[in-house]
Amino acid sequence: MGAAAVKFISPREYLEAEVLADEKHEYFDGNIVAMAGAREAHNSIVANLIGELHVFLKGKSCKVFPSDCRISTPSSNSYMYPDVSIECNETEKRENEFDTVTNPSTVIEVLSDSTREKDGYKFFYYQQIPSLKEYILVDSKNYFVQCIYRQPDDSWKFETIRDINASVMIRSVGLQLPMKDIYDRIFFKKSAGTF
Repeated sequence: MGAAAVKFISPREYLEAEVLADEKHEYFDGNIVAMAGAREAHNSIVANLIGELHVFLKGKSCKVFPSDCRISTPSSNSYMYPDVSIECNETEKRENEFDTVTNPSTVIEVLSDSTREKDGYKFFYYQQIPSLKEYILVDSKNYFVQCIYRQPDDSWKFETIRDINASVMIRSVGLQLPMKDIYDRIFFKKSAGTF
């Protein structure tokens, strides 16, 4: 017995369906992926990040957005809803595509069991965005942050932070964010490994 045929969905079909959808979906090269619900630790970390960034960016040219802000790559072969994004200067949107931003400076994804593999994979799409300066992954099961910074030669540098007493540098806005503030009121049981 052969495998079931998978129908390719065009970006236009995806966008038309997304306007009417009750839940959010991401789009990758013709495939639609439903967004999973999040647990308490995930939601608390997202709230902590948005709260800290909002206060820091008040009165500045950069803005922080929650997960309802959809991001698209230049080729329109993907549409994603990051947990947190930062846009600096004037927000650029795709013409005739509701709430689709094309120029994030920073994208932050909070990893959970249901998103861990997909969020790491999404970096291959995000790095196509010329304005993106950094991609930050925050684990919701351990004190673990991975920062991926764009270098002047367009390569990417990876930095891992596991120390709860350390800070995460969000370079696009010049914020040194303590891990304790990211993980405020989040407690983990001792475990053998991370990520």
